[in-house]
Amino acid sequence: MSHGVLLLEDDRVLRTSLREALAIEGYRVHTAASLADARAQLRSIRPEEPIDLVLLDLGLPDGDGQTLLDELRKQGHVAVLVISAREAEGQKIRVLDGGADDYLVKPFGIGELLARMRAALRHRGHATEPPVLAYQHGALNIDLKTRRVRHHGLEVHLTPTEFALLARLVRQAGQVVTHRHLLADVWGAEHVDQTHYLRLYMGQLRAKLEDDSAEPRHLLTETGVGYRMAEPDTDT
Repeated sequence: MSHGVLLLEDDRVLRTSLREALAIEGYRVHTAASLADARAQLRSIRPEEPIDLVLLDLGLPDGDGQTLLDELRKQGHVAVLVISAREAEGQKIRVLDGGADDYLVKPFGIGELLARMRAALRHRGHATEPPVLAYQHGALNIDLKTRRVRHHGLEVHLTPTEFALLARLVRQAGQVVTHRHLLADVWGAEHVDQTHYLRLYMGQLRAKLEDDSAEPRHLLTETGVGYRMAEPDTDT
């Protein structure tokens, strides 16, 4: 099962870009822009889909993120990675001594963030697997690292949303990903009931990546449940 992440960041642009990047990596991402929003989301999390890691900004519109860190440490063992523009050594020491697993100063690269997330999850006893970066099935070749998609050797242009949806399926190739998970991971938790998004974008992907979109070989439908990427070729 993919790891659940709560991203608490009040900068809308950064929050959106990080959510998209983490979803492509296969994380179940919940986002919040304030302490109140984060607390509400934590209360509503279903036991079968727990939050394993919190990405925590400190400067929030309704208080300091360290107050949430204190609450999280009293409640359980979720990993906490602080992402903040505050770079003073004293600030870092207080937060790390307060129970944060790591502290990353903005701006940062997504590669470093992902590596620190994996380390924090391992520190809390969560198994982490190497990310899936490539997929090949018949004439379809996908490289998530370079964001390049080829069909019959020709490069295919995908919109950011199309690529995010495709990457989410590639991460669990051969397994069914439910409508709810796809909607939450690609569009956000507030869109989990809007299945028309999926139908629209899956239609667009099939038109670009299938020889016959009416009889897909790569992007498969599990009726009433979700979608599944066909098993990759064994020599991938």
